[in-house]
Amino acid sequence: MNQSSVNSSVELPIMEHFYTIQGEGKHSGRAAYFVRIAGCDVGCVWCDVKESWDSEIHPLMSLEKIVEEVLVSKTNFCVITGGEPAMYDLSTLIDMLHSKGIETAIETSGCYELSGNIDWYCFSPKKFKAPCSEAYDKADELKVVISHPSDFAWAETHAKKVSSDCSLYLQPEWSKQERFLPLIIEYVKENPQWKVSLQTHKYMNIP
Repeated sequence: MNQSSVNSSVELPIMEHFYTIQGEGKHSGRAAYFVRIAGCDVGCVWCDVKESWDSEIHPLMSLEKIVEEVLVSKTNFCVITGGEPAMYDLSTLIDMLHSKGIETAIETSGCYELSGNIDWYCFSPKKFKAPCSEAYDKADELKVVISHPSDFAWAETHAKKVSSDCSLYLQPEWSKQERFLPLIIEYVKENPQWKVSLQTHKYMNIP
């Protein structure tokens, strides 16, 4: 599914949606409703939701139904993730959530320009597809996944391009955390502008 075919859609392909606790980054520990939009062309080899890549195998869901499900949870925070959610025009969905008093966040690789007035932009760049320049300007949070020793230097190249008030996080790739978490801890101690992000939802055994 290409970007132009969905920009004016009132439906989105949804892999899953659920109420949980945000496990990563700045909002870790906060109750949040997650909306995982299917479709991604970034192709991260270590992605733990590869089933989200193909938008054609997941059902379309109306924006009204998405918002209804968010409201049933009684949350005040909705995280739009994927896949790569910025492939889609999210402006109407975000406006609908805002009209109901719901704060919104996106988790994106930054490969596509974002449509919509999001409240929190979590930028997680990937080596597999270069981000657009807008991502550096919009980023409230830079979250770099560490899966190779060279990723530390790579993270610094991105940190130089975001604003000075952007929160910086290093997160071990889950399957390699025993190797890289100790390295991240030492790196953050030496470079305290960074913080450690963990996938705490996996420790809690929740979605």
